[in-house]
Amino acid sequence: MKTVVFDLDGTLADTSGDLIAAANVCFRAMGHGDVLSVDTDAGVALRGGRRMLTEGLTRLGAMDETIVSKYYPVLLEAYGEAIATHTVLYEGAMEAVKTLKVRGYEVGICTNKPEALAEQLLQALGVREAFGALVGADTLPVRKPDPLPLQETVRRLNGDPAQTLLVGDSDTDRNTARAAGVPSVLVTFGPSGEDMAALEPEALLHDYAALPQVVAALIGQNTL
Repeated sequence: MKTVVFDLDGTLADTSGDLIAAANVCFRAMGHGDVLSVDTDAGVALRGGRRMLTEGLTRLGAMDETIVSKYYPVLLEAYGEAIATHTVLYEGAMEAVKTLKVRGYEVGICTNKPEALAEQLLQALGVREAFGALVGADTLPVRKPDPLPLQETVRRLNGDPAQTLLVGDSDTDRNTARAAGVPSVLVTFGPSGEDMAALEPEALLHDYAALPQVVAALIGQNTL
């Protein structure tokens, strides 16, 4: 079975607002006030919690890995308490997922967000049932760009690893697909969209309406 696997943050949904809010909870607890801003740091947010803490502390001239490790659980707790306040699905994303499923593709998610938080977010957005499998950062002992999480997602979908495509928004996704020997499609409408072409994916996606055609061109159509 041909499979299409999606990254989550920055690919299916813009989660930057809620991520930055959670990071700023930590910075306020440290006595610094809000350090990150959605207007300037959305790209940082979509690289994950540790990256946000590292970036903020570096700006403050107070970077210390022990502080990052101390506050990372605080960030996760704050994020879990307000996980879908500002988060929105990208326009056309779920319509594209529905079309792919109608055409016989298996569809799943492989994310570097902790699995429980990814599950919580998808439930909050009302779209969890659309995806046949979910693999998060802590589902396996390794995470993207190691190819195993992608391969495990495909396995859970009963898909064919050789007929798989990964949709993402970062060098992590590009490198994951390359390591697994499958094509990648990188979206250009996220905060780092202008940087995607330099990663030389098999395709760039400017609008979710085009995804079914891109998928068919890269891994073929399903025989229903």
